[in-house]
Amino acid sequence: MGKAHSNAWRNVASFFDVPAFEQKVLVGRDATQVAEAAAKYGWAESATDWRSVLERDDIDIVDICAPGWMHAEIAIAALEAGKHVLVEKPLANTLAEAEAMTDAAATARSKGMQSMIGFNYRRVPALALARELIAEGRLGTVRHIRAAYLQDWLSDAQSPMTWRLRKETAGSGALGDIASHAIDQIQYLTGQTILETSGVLKTFIAQRPGPNGTEDVTVDDAAWATLWLTGDMGGSVEASRVATGQKNSLRIEVYGTDGALTFDLESLNELNFLDATAPVREQGFRRILVNEPEHPYLEAWWPQGHIIGWEHTFTHQIRDFLIAIDTGQAPSPSFEDGLQVQRVLAAVEASANNKSTITAVADPAPASEGA
Repeated sequence: MGKAHSNAWRNVASFFDVPAFEQKVLVGRDATQVAEAAAKYGWAESATDWRSVLERDDIDIVDICAPGWMHAEIAIAALEAGKHVLVEKPLANTLAEAEAMTDAAATARSKGMQSMIGFNYRRVPALALARELIAEGRLGTVRHIRAAYLQDWLSDAQSPMTWRLRKETAGSGALGDIASHAIDQIQYLTGQTILETSGVLKTFIAQRPGPNGTEDVTVDDAAWATLWLTGDMGGSVEASRVATGQKNSLRIEVYGTDGALTFDLESLNELNFLDATAPVREQGFRRILVNEPEHPYLEAWWPQGHIIGWEHTFTHQIRDFLIAIDTGQAPSPSFEDGLQVQRVLAAVEASANNKSTITAVADPAPASEGA
């Protein structure tokens, strides 16, 4: 994430009209490694103590790419220090941490400080276009939506332990890591809010080799959930980091009374659209190559028909955050949006721990109206 975010900061002003800024300080744990990374990724300085950096008057924005267990402490301290804050998803490791971060963000916002959570797939042009088509009524009334985020980087039982496989550092496994993206997309695309869920969590490989011998895996390898949303809408989400052969497939299907949409992140520049109002003899999914200047964000990039990639979503994210800071308009997704996703994650986990009992999402908040 540090590499992806650095690339976005380094390049955003070359393509979009944004307020002037400087890449000042990259913070990491190892002084030698972070100094090398700072030089490589375009940062003027490096440091190992994030607290001392927050005390500096020449730092206005803090971009948090640390593991989830550090999000709350850094974000709250940064907001209290008068900094604008961008934090990677999921918002935190626990619901209590997410609530504390959202409260801090609300207080900071009243003083002019902006905050945003990095659900970067909102900035995939094809998914931004899908949201536009749904909002325009091209699908009629949306009845149900499916999202499956599948990876295979943990399929091999000999893949070593990392912080992502320990609950105390990661919070959860596939559920928080990648299902959070899918859940955010379900609410973002439809404009609806998840109210209830029935979930299942599964750890297929219970132990993995660690630096000091075999260690127990304390998070899930895969997660499944059925969802009930406002607007009389149904949904489902699936996430796995052991789906053999699936490298980074976020597949989304939306079905309405007048049409349908499908998308797969492994074909990031394509959106498939079916117009069910056309005569039956003419109906069928058609591929939209989302590379035209009329499509979201693409007026800034290459000649029409020339594809963009995963890294561009972070550039779009930084562009939107900088403009929000400059205009004073609250950015989206907000910490409130991140909290709503965190509530869904907590409900899925609670349901899974209670034999998949239908579980209410606590205190549902309206889905964000922002782009």
